[in-house]
Amino acid sequence: MSKSGQVIVAISEDMKRLEDLPQSIVAHGRDLKEGEILPFHSHRRAQLVYASTGVMTVTTREASYIVPPQRAVWMPAGIEHQIDARSEVSMRTLYIDSQASKKLSAEVRVLQITPLLRELIIASVASGPDYTPDSPEARIMAVILDQILTQPVTSLSLPLPSDPRLRRVTDALINNPADARDLDQWANEVGASKRTLVRLFPAQTGMTFREWRQQRRLLRALELLNKGNSVTSVALETGYDNSSAFIAMFRRCLGTTPMRYQSANGQASPGGSN
Repeated sequence: MSKSGQVIVAISEDMKRLEDLPQSIVAHGRDLKEGEILPFHSHRRAQLVYASTGVMTVTTREASYIVPPQRAVWMPAGIEHQIDARSEVSMRTLYIDSQASKKLSAEVRVLQITPLLRELIIASVASGPDYTPDSPEARIMAVILDQILTQPVTSLSLPLPSDPRLRRVTDALINNPADARDLDQWANEVGASKRTLVRLFPAQTGMTFREWRQQRRLLRALELLNKGNSVTSVALETGYDNSSAFIAMFRRCLGTTPMRYQSANGQASPGGSN
């Protein structure tokens, strides 16, 4: 069941036809409205899932990945995933067969997308899936494969635990990143000792509680900043007492300030500190 304002939409019926095409790489475009969700599904081919505009979240059974502009998710074949449109999204996807993708990662990753690769992806979608070997379109696809291999990996994932007690904590923080309760309070809430939660967090997510909560706040901040919200309002909504603390965290994690991030992604903040 979707949350208020969210709408489950069907997987395109063209997918099977596209994946059956003889071309080793097939490009496909689809637009999603804010709040639309493509429910859990998988593909026979690997995918590069890119939003040329907008912000989306891609969730597997093990983790959630925020995909702001200039980022894409590499999704190996056969992995179940869900896509949530956090704003109006122009999704551009490359479906890559097993032979072409054998040198690429077997793990889900968020990749930084260079301006060159962005333009190549957009051009491949505009050209359509039907192209012949040795055509200009085929040569573009070969360059795309080379470019995917060189794209930097970014840390925009949020590992999801399987322990039901820990999952209650993480689900609550996903719904409300500003929740400031500490592990003592969470231990009372979920019926586990603080020591147990301290042990479970790194065992199941690879992060401490504080690291996981900070990552959740960072991912929510990226969503809000990409909608043009002010730095001050984003800081408050993600649980920071003031914008200075939020800016320091953001710079430490991403190497830039929130306002510079907005400027680089075509968003002008209506106010707030740098």
